[in-house]
Amino acid sequence: MTNNTYCVIMAGGIGSRFWPISREETPKQFLDILGTGRTLIQQTFDRFKPICPTENFLVVTSIEYKEMVLDQIPDLKPNQVLTEPFRRNTAPCIAYANAWIKKRNSEATVIVTPADHLILKQEEFVDTILKGIDFVKSNDALLTLGIKPHRPETGYGYIQINEESENILGEIEPVKTFTEKPNIDLARVFFESGEFYWNSGIFIWSLEAINKAFDNYLSEVKVLFDNIQDKIDTPNEIDHIRSIYRECKNISIDYGIMEKANNVYVLTSDFGWSDLGTWSSLFEHSTKDNNNNAINTGKVITYESKNCVVNLPDNKMAVIQGLDDFIVAESNNCLLICPKKNEQQIRQFSADIIAEYGSDKN
Repeated sequence: MTNNTYCVIMAGGIGSRFWPISREETPKQFLDILGTGRTLIQQTFDRFKPICPTENFLVVTSIEYKEMVLDQIPDLKPNQVLTEPFRRNTAPCIAYANAWIKKRNSEATVIVTPADHLILKQEEFVDTILKGIDFVKSNDALLTLGIKPHRPETGYGYIQINEESENILGEIEPVKTFTEKPNIDLARVFFESGEFYWNSGIFIWSLEAINKAFDNYLSEVKVLFDNIQDKIDTPNEIDHIRSIYRECKNISIDYGIMEKANNVYVLTSDFGWSDLGTWSSLFEHSTKDNNNNAINTGKVITYESKNCVVNLPDNKMAVIQGLDDFIVAESNNCLLICPKKNEQQIRQFSADIIAEYGSDKN
């Protein structure tokens, strides 16, 4: 652990693919989805504590979640929670964190991570992060962690490495291409080729390298934050942030920089990663009954049902008969029953409920 290492936790999403459990008022990063006694953002903080001093953590989140962050991670000071007035995707989020870090330590090494991922192999994970930190300290590089896939998956982005690589886990390779979430046929091709890794969304770089990349590829975003550098961590910060977020484009770091830069590398990894972005990913990591049903909460009896994920409040009872490979989930009097194969439509289901009834609150 060094005082030059900073960890930026991105925690502003609403987790709409996990509806109805994850809602705008309490997104999935603030929930104990796996029943471990710790929410996902708490687990993320715990995961990086051996790597980064507590005072060097930043959480970037929506303004309405600041108190929730401080309540769940009381080790943080209020100025370590950077609040976004509007959702503008990951590039502005990272640019904001960069401006905060630059004011304190221009020599910083920065880890950027989502708040809502699952890591099963903590020791291997820490070793991987430390290897990545060592690499970016001595190279002008933007490093991402690529996860060895174990199935064709349409819910993740993919990173392609050079076909001449020996594809050894733990190696650092130049990135050949980034591909956003593919259809199932293309996902099978990626999986079978051995050249593609899942894009974890975890990045490591020096502050100097990422700021140079912003200058080269997203200067219109970076200049907005450069113009208020002296206002960062002052009482006037939020007013200036609100002003520039109105001007700032909505763009991801992948699309804005990582797909364009010529100094992008991937550290190939396998530390039990999941982004827990869908009900199927929760099903994969849950304990199953004799019929391969993952019943996480509630009082449930099943008949002739198998391969289902069931998530109900503790005070609810349910009898489920004749379902195969379904999602059954209820929260705040909103019930979802959906085939797992159609889970990519859940975001649209949520939007349709709000459009029809004005809200998804009972």
